[in-house]
Amino acid sequence: MAIEAGPVDRLTPPVPELAPSAVQRWSAGGGQLVELLAEVCGRLGGVGAFRLGAGDGAGDRPTVLVTDPGAIQHVLALHPQRYVKRSHRARLLVGEGVLSATGEAWKRQRRLLQSQFTGTGMRRYEQRIAEAARITAGRWAAYARTGEVFDVGEEMRRFALDTIWRSLTGRALDADTEHELGSVAAVVAALPTLPADSADAGEAVAADLARIDAVARHAIAAARRGAAGPDGPGLLHLLVEASAERPEYTDRLIRDELVTLLVAGHETTATTLTWLYLLLDRSPEARAWALAAGGEGSAERREAIQALVNETLRLYPSAWILPRHAVEDDVLAGYAIEAGTDVIVCPYLAHRDPALWPDPERFDPTRFTAPGGRPAVPGAYVPFGIGPRACLGLQFALRESTVLLEHLLPAHAPAFRSVPDRAAYSITVRPDGPTPVTLAVRP
Repeated sequence: MAIEAGPVDRLTPPVPELAPSAVQRWSAGGGQLVELLAEVCGRLGGVGAFRLGAGDGAGDRPTVLVTDPGAIQHVLALHPQRYVKRSHRARLLVGEGVLSATGEAWKRQRRLLQSQFTGTGMRRYEQRIAEAARITAGRWAAYARTGEVFDVGEEMRRFALDTIWRSLTGRALDADTEHELGSVAAVVAALPTLPADSADAGEAVAADLARIDAVARHAIAAARRGAAGPDGPGLLHLLVEASAERPEYTDRLIRDELVTLLVAGHETTATTLTWLYLLLDRSPEARAWALAAGGEGSAERREAIQALVNETLRLYPSAWILPRHAVEDDVLAGYAIEAGTDVIVCPYLAHRDPALWPDPERFDPTRFTAPGGRPAVPGAYVPFGIGPRACLGLQFALRESTVLLEHLLPAHAPAFRSVPDRAAYSITVRPDGPTPVTLAVRP
């Protein structure tokens, strides 16, 4: 049935309303918001409207939820100039880094970094990724020998942080820096519960931010002295060199880019790998399938391992929700969108649409290897976003995940002592609780 273009109406009957601050603070770990969005999607389909709070009058615009692939493509890839990113909920942590920057500043920052994460740029990180994976594999072998209980999530954060630190500085992550950078994860975890007022929020995590700033100052000073690490210069050296010709690259902006890359370069990868091991615990046949696909180092095994990662990202996309703001009038899937309307693109729900993904709650990596296993329509699978603001580190994240799993999967199948019973929805969708395991050496 065709839908004529017209103003997006309020839902009838209305769904439960949330206070406007809920979207900024992801109250109750984001669970309340996810339930609301799922209800909107269930009632209205791929494009639907709802209200956040009672508002202050009849002119209060609804928020539009987008989960339809064509509409996702329209908003993020085809017309990003009409639907812009206004701010980022992690601005308190990442400042004016490329993740939260907007307008011309964002364009300049992205251009500088983009070449580092594609083609030739990626090749310079191969050895750094491999070494971090080798170190992690050595720790896991020791855990298997001793029977020590350890936390999978913490191990994945440790690996991902070592990888990005090597890529930024050319140096392995030392114990003192690792300890101080634990404050990054602490601030990320605190974001859903911080006060709505930015000053109060900053005060609540002031000690953690101070520790992060101290690490950044030390690293920037070392890079300015030309102190490249054993693996050669890293991304931080690129930023410092840019400051010689680009006055906007002050130490503050370099700090913001450094912290942005730390957050984006380890939090999302660590979370994906943790979910992957939880999913394999429930579906051990998927591990056996991947290992049987080919021998060690073969293209077939690598493709199967990549499918494990891709299917994990389908269920728990790195960019699980993407808020945008319409800056001009538009027509979206037959609806008139007025300038000033807030739009929420939700890959998390799009990836669970049974019309696109049969039996969507089932973990099935063969969707990404079997012909016709995944929908071909653009916008149906967007775990890192799509369009000009898609995640810069997509290839980096996929490569480091695959390399680590090539080391760990053949040797170990962790036995979980307990598993989290729910997810927490913040910058990423992460397991809401510890993930303790023991290991046994596998034949």
